[in-house]
Amino acid sequence: MTLSLADLAGADLGEHTATYDDTAVILYALAVGAAPDDLDLVYERDLRTLPTYACALGLWAVEAAGRLGAYDPKRSLHASQRLVVRKPLPAWGTIVMTGRVANVYDKGKASIVEIEVTSEFFTATYNIFLPGVGGWGGDRGPSSSAAERPEPTHSTDFQTSPNLAALYRLTGDRHPVHIDPAVAKSNGFDRPILHGLCTVGIAAREIAGQVGVHPADLKELDVRLSAPVLPGQKLRIASAHQDGRVYFEVAAGEAVVLSGGTAMFHAG
Repeated sequence: MTLSLADLAGADLGEHTATYDDTAVILYALAVGAAPDDLDLVYERDLRTLPTYACALGLWAVEAAGRLGAYDPKRSLHASQRLVVRKPLPAWGTIVMTGRVANVYDKGKASIVEIEVTSEFFTATYNIFLPGVGGWGGDRGPSSSAAERPEPTHSTDFQTSPNLAALYRLTGDRHPVHIDPAVAKSNGFDRPILHGLCTVGIAAREIAGQVGVHPADLKELDVRLSAPVLPGQKLRIASAHQDGRVYFEVAAGEAVVLSGGTAMFHAG
């Protein structure tokens, strides 16, 4: 059944079971920049799964929402990501998830589709931006808050590789904008762009190091994907730690590519 945007909110996306092994967990860690000496991220002996891998596991629901026919998934972009971790993801095994379209917002010249994936381990929420698809009379949604944020006290650089988007696709995100030059051009990009969730995974791992905690101890994350990254660009990850919360943003050159980021970690 094909749904309109007006009817999409509340749509049940069903249930999905993901089964993965330690190879998938290690591949994900390497794709977001884990080093060979990060043994508990890249060696199966005492392997810990990076919590942001949950965002990759939940992408089936984004794909399912696109198949409902309310919009062209090839003309959609990832706008923001939230993640709440309830308990550590296993290093291998099976996770049962359910998905739904939580909200659809009409921004006038565009729309936002909010997709929520829930499991016993996590809840992941994806905001999908639909450029040029708006004005259908829906709720505009909440306004962005401009709360004061502390000035960054730490920063590190991360050099992405030219083949990083091709590598990160193997974690499960097969959107053609990351590999197909024609699809990238149709979305306004000169060439295929890096996955926003790859940049999010890099940032979560880097900020953990900046504040002296293990990246597998992430318990909450919320961030806007504000500009694209081209594979091969250098990222500058900046953060501040205040009252148990990490505030962060990521820049590539002059462009802020992740903005308004907040994260919380379990105490080490």
